[in-house]
Amino acid sequence: MLSTVLILAILSGVAVMVYANGVANGTSTESGIMFNYGGCHGGGHGFGRRGFGWGPGSITVSQDYKDKVISIAQNDSDVQSLLASGYNITDVRPMINTVVEADGTVTMKATTAVVVLEKDTTGRAFVTVNVEEGKVTRIEILTRTVIEK
Repeated sequence: MLSTVLILAILSGVAVMVYANGVANGTSTESGIMFNYGGCHGGGHGFGRRGFGWGPGSITVSQDYKDKVISIAQNDSDVQSLLASGYNITDVRPMINTVVEADGTVTMKATTAVVVLEKDTTGRAFVTVNVEEGKVTRIEILTRTVIEK
């Protein structure tokens, strides 16, 4: 039993890192996997409105969790400026941390989340929210300019 839990924990970590590399490199995934991208944001789509999945199970993010994260983000002055300049909140992505204790006990907790903001087709911002501390810790803004001739 312990070895099965350990293998699952390792596979979860591998899946997280694979997805993290995809997000950091600006690629998208159709399966919608998102657990933790270690502070590296940069594109990718993936979340359906009903949650997201990996393998045979899925993780659904409660509306209360989303509302709490959005409320924290909206209280930040820099996020308020982005919203005032035309950005819209399009998604909340929890960053789920998994810990395997010495006795094999596995715990998972989403203490951090990323709020995705989009502005038309020209901009996207990723707002990292520390849910436990109730504050925004990072904002990454990506813009795209296309000149057609």
